[in-house]
Amino acid sequence: MDLVDLDATGLAELIASGATNPAEVLEATIAAIERINPRLNAVIIPLFDQARAQVSSGAVGDGAFRGVPIVLKDLGASLAGTPQYRGTRVLRDRGWISPADSELTARLRRAGFVFVGKANTPELGLSPTTEPETFGPTRNPWDPSRIVGGSSGGSAAAVASRIVAIAHAGDGGGSIRNPAGACGVVGLKPTRGRVTLGPALGEGWSGCVTELAITRSVRDAARLLDAVAGYLPGDPSPAPPPAGPFAAELGRDPGRLLVGLFAGTPGLPGSPDARAAVERCGELLASLGHHVVDGHPSALDDDSLGVSLGASVAVSVARELDTIAEETGSPVPPDGVEPATWAFAERGWAISGPQHLATVEALHRYARRLCAWWAEGNDVLVTPTMAEPPPPIGELTGADVERIVRLVPYTAPFNVSGQPAIALPLHRSADDLPMGIQLVAAYGREDLLLRVAAQLEQAAPWAQRRPPVCA
Repeated sequence: MDLVDLDATGLAELIASGATNPAEVLEATIAAIERINPRLNAVIIPLFDQARAQVSSGAVGDGAFRGVPIVLKDLGASLAGTPQYRGTRVLRDRGWISPADSELTARLRRAGFVFVGKANTPELGLSPTTEPETFGPTRNPWDPSRIVGGSSGGSAAAVASRIVAIAHAGDGGGSIRNPAGACGVVGLKPTRGRVTLGPALGEGWSGCVTELAITRSVRDAARLLDAVAGYLPGDPSPAPPPAGPFAAELGRDPGRLLVGLFAGTPGLPGSPDARAAVERCGELLASLGHHVVDGHPSALDDDSLGVSLGASVAVSVARELDTIAEETGSPVPPDGVEPATWAFAERGWAISGPQHLATVEALHRYARRLCAWWAEGNDVLVTPTMAEPPPPIGELTGADVERIVRLVPYTAPFNVSGQPAIALPLHRSADDLPMGIQLVAAYGREDLLLRVAAQLEQAAPWAQRRPPVCA
């Protein structure tokens, strides 16, 4: 049996049965990284010695994923005693080491995961392409000349190429869903507050950031959410508690849902591939008995969101550079980060406190308008993850904001609203590249989202689809 071809649930079941053990699975994973990663640059910080020590000492939790290897995105979840560079030159050069586990990492540890490496990310997660100057581009396993999306691009490439079955990821504007769509895998962004950012943070990017993972199966996403979700005392925005385990939603009949389709606006129409992906998903949902209409929230036609969101992110970047200075004991110089990052920070430092509060209030007003569509009785919205197939590496380096917005207009609104959304690999472009589909449900309704996603996975399975660069 090829261990690297199993999803995380399959690996955990095999270990639990005694047919294999954590050490054997770890060595198979290390071999896969050593063989495939030089072609992709997905894992930038190997943690092989630490992982072997974790397994040999028996420091593997007895949770649902006992003995399953995982890579952590090099941004977000911190792992005590290991480097975390966040894509930056300044943290790499200063040799920054995380002093403690974040709560999410602690929960992953208790779930039984073995930490085998850190995955590449654009600097501070600011780009929809994973091409940081410090660590170089991550390449798409479906076509190494193409991007993997961002900012969880290293994680998506690692999972798609079967280096690992599952990888930690974070999402502040599409950073789970866009890479999952570009690499032909699954990416669930939970409801705001479902997965804690504690203890260091209560929220990130004015409430837009959440963390979970990139997976190859819907069942892995559901079971992982069961393992790590939950309130940490002091969290400012806990998600509504679920009715039961998320994994129990798989296979449940979602009922006849009212589904809207959205491929773009006249100003941002999306490519023919993107429109075809949405239409095909709509046809598939209709064949499963759902009522599908060509409708969407009117807020998505408003192009003013970018102004408020950009100002909010700028303030967050300025604060991030201040935090790095506090952590390392020295200010960040302009050449310690990429020019675009420094420009963001300068903009953020120039925004006053009252101006920032006005920006946050504008984001809240937008979220209320967006969420009204679901309050009116709609159940699920279908969009692409990106407006076109993955572009060539280098095309977005130094690109203007308009080019970025044309590529990824579909995901950030639901970071602002805090709604759960999932990327599924349901479509291929005319050039046989992945074209991800995003499904969005009402706030707190991961249960419904997982039911529909599992229904689609069964109707149009993707598990046996392997990229050319594959372990």
